[in-house]
Amino acid sequence: MARWIRSAGAAAALAAGLLVVPQVGANAATAQQWQLSPPGGTGPAATVRLDTSGRLTLAVRRGGTQVLPSSAIGIRTTAADLSTGLHFTTRADKAVNDHYTTAAGKRRQHTATANQTTLSFTKGSSKLDVVLRVSADGVGYRYVVRQSGTVTVTGEASEFAVPTSANAFLLPFDNGRSDYENIQVHTTVAKAKAVAYGYPALFHVADTWLLVTESDINGGYGATRLTLDATSRHFKLTLPDAQETDPGTVTTPWRTMVIGDLATVTQSDLVTDLASPSKIADTSWIKAGRSEWSWWSDSSSSQSLAAQKAAADFAARMGWEYLLVDAGWSASWMPTLVKYANAKHVGVWLWTNNPALATQAQRDKQLPLWKSWGIAGLKIDFIQSDTQATMKWYDSVTADAAKNKLMVEFHGCTLPRGIQRTWPNVLSMEAVYGAEHIEPNHGRKPFPANYYTTVPFTRNLAGSMDYTPVTFTAVRTNSDAAELAQSIVFESGIQNYADSVAAYDARPVAERLLRQVPAAWDDTRLLSGDPDTRVVLARRSGTDWFVGAVTATGAQTLTVPLGFLGSGQWLADVYRDGPTGLVVKTQAVSGSLSVAVPNQGGFAARICPARPGAVSCGG
Repeated sequence: MARWIRSAGAAAALAAGLLVVPQVGANAATAQQWQLSPPGGTGPAATVRLDTSGRLTLAVRRGGTQVLPSSAIGIRTTAADLSTGLHFTTRADKAVNDHYTTAAGKRRQHTATANQTTLSFTKGSSKLDVVLRVSADGVGYRYVVRQSGTVTVTGEASEFAVPTSANAFLLPFDNGRSDYENIQVHTTVAKAKAVAYGYPALFHVADTWLLVTESDINGGYGATRLTLDATSRHFKLTLPDAQETDPGTVTTPWRTMVIGDLATVTQSDLVTDLASPSKIADTSWIKAGRSEWSWWSDSSSSQSLAAQKAAADFAARMGWEYLLVDAGWSASWMPTLVKYANAKHVGVWLWTNNPALATQAQRDKQLPLWKSWGIAGLKIDFIQSDTQATMKWYDSVTADAAKNKLMVEFHGCTLPRGIQRTWPNVLSMEAVYGAEHIEPNHGRKPFPANYYTTVPFTRNLAGSMDYTPVTFTAVRTNSDAAELAQSIVFESGIQNYADSVAAYDARPVAERLLRQVPAAWDDTRLLSGDPDTRVVLARRSGTDWFVGAVTATGAQTLTVPLGFLGSGQWLADVYRDGPTGLVVKTQAVSGSLSVAVPNQGGFAARICPARPGAVSCGG
């Protein structure tokens, strides 16, 4: 049996998170353990163990809660199985203090603080580094594999042994489409079906929330998913390819766990914190904004110059920055439309698809041409693959778009995995079961009420999502105020408002808010929420705060704490459901805000400093 070495020096090493080595028999491998904590010691703590067979496990605690019991880590290649028989060689530590800017997201200015530890192992001639970062809001780890010649990965041992009693909010993954367009199931780990699930996966473990996803994807590796094993009930990491290859060193994406109370998880920037720094030096041309998108309400409108001019007129009237022209546009009139819209200070985005930009020759021809027309950005559709080859394509198309100063949103695509830090010209990605699935007159069924309260805690926490919100004429059961609140609750660097001009004009109260609410934010706070029942988010733009609330339950009065406002006098324009439609009322607020909402209702509010003579926050 192992006998633990105890001494003053060993105790000090343990307190510092350093190596503790048990003595074992001469014929056995040496078991070892490392304890890792965030800066300041507040937040989750990780424990990495190497057993006597050379297998690695990772466990994570937050206070008294075992958020992640011992879970296997390791990787397999054609040259060696680096999930067993490992021998520890060295440990290196460093402090991470990053400051960076994004064009969109929960906030534009970010500070990342973490402790990073690299544990190095060997097996024969193969070398494996396990790089771990621990911060106040979570834990990430990745593998770096070095072997002679090409490294060919055949699988990972990586798993997440989430307690079976945990509540789980899981996205069933369609392997045929790889587009993340499904509705999350609300279940427990014990009762969940043993199938594949897409990121992010959200769990509630006792008093702690855990969001599992990945970060820093690039062409060096495919984008993975989770598969629940029927026997162990552990979530196994699944590769999209039979093999992931690199002629030199393989560096995997970060296996990412955002951990804390629900506010910490919701407000976390860990996914972008772990991503590579921006590859674009000058980002001054990248501007988040709101867009008029006519295709949802009239798919034939994208084929008509007259219809798109009318859409540009509406965008200008609303003060929106952009117009998105979807499939069906013609090169014969697109330059004319761009000139017309630009004269009204409206930029034009155009739709294209993956096959049109599949090769370097195609991109070298099309992107400069579209830029010469004055196009601001591209909606690139029908990608539907998570393979390593597709990740290389993402790298190439975003780089080529940046060279031409073109912004991008992806549709029919993978999930954002920190891309908005690395490629800030990517303002949004779909990867969501969006409003296109509740278009009227197509036999659609409304979304479950708790879908609207789940998405802000799952999909949108991975990055900006192009849901195309505020569709009053959709097939739905939520209230108008809850629908309007999506403009705040659902974050996207390009917010494509999808309903018709007539639908918005019929609701002038909604138009009043939609003229004001921005698409880029300076801060985000969760004021109240639970994926099953409600979400109340506050987002700041300059000195003003915008609050959006959506519920999935019966009529009630929502009382929202306003302590985040700080001192001073404040006004609130509150948009809510009235007896015959949307109404707005301005009131002085301090301490809290109470709003009565109907069944599946909500509200929206703009809160601003009470300036002398002001009667509202904006008309």
